[in-house]
Amino acid sequence: MSNHNYKFRFINIFRHFFTITKHRHKVIYHCFRAGIPFQGFLHDLSKYSPWEFWVGVKYYQGYRSPNEGERDDYGYSKAWMHHKGRNKHHFEYWTDYNLETKVLSPVKMPTRYVIEMFCDRVAASKIYLKEKYTDQCPLSYFENGKKRRVLHPDTSDLLESMLVKLAEEGEDAAFAYIRRIKKKTRMNG
Repeated sequence: MSNHNYKFRFINIFRHFFTITKHRHKVIYHCFRAGIPFQGFLHDLSKYSPWEFWVGVKYYQGYRSPNEGERDDYGYSKAWMHHKGRNKHHFEYWTDYNLETKVLSPVKMPTRYVIEMFCDRVAASKIYLKEKYTDQCPLSYFENGKKRRVLHPDTSDLLESMLVKLAEEGEDAAFAYIRRIKKKTRMNG
C-alpha cells in the first residue's frame, strides 16, 4: 500500500468518526423531541466497535453508508450484519421464523423502536443529503425502497404515517404526532 493510501485511511478515521458521531447526535436530539431520550443515548453505539468502525473507515465515502462499499467488494456487509443484529431500531432485526410457514418473516416492531427508526432515518437523510435535505426526503427514501423491503405491514404503516406527517406538516407536527402515539401505546416492547 502506498504512503498516499495510508494518509487517506488515516484521514478517513476522523471523517468516519465525525460522520457517525454527528449522525448519532442528531438522533439523540430527535429522540429527545420524540420523548425517548434514553434510546437516543444508546443509539448506534455498536458503530464504535472494531467490527463496524474499521469497515466504516475503509469504505468511508461521505455520501452513503460505508456498508454499501463493503457490499460492492464482497456482495454482503459483515459490518451491517453485526450492526442490525444489535440495534433494535432496524426492521431487519425484527425477523423470525413463522411457525406456520417455516419461513423467515418480519415481526411487528414495538412502537419505541419504530419511533427510533424514524429519528434515525431523518438524521441519516440530513447527514448524507446536507443542504439538499427537505422534510420530504425521508418519505421519498422510504417509498423508493417499499417494494424491496421485508417489513411487517403494521410497522410499515406506522413508520409511513410518521414520515407523511413530517413531509406534509414539518418536524414540529411530526414530533407532536409521535409523542401522541407514544403516549397512546404506552411504549410496547
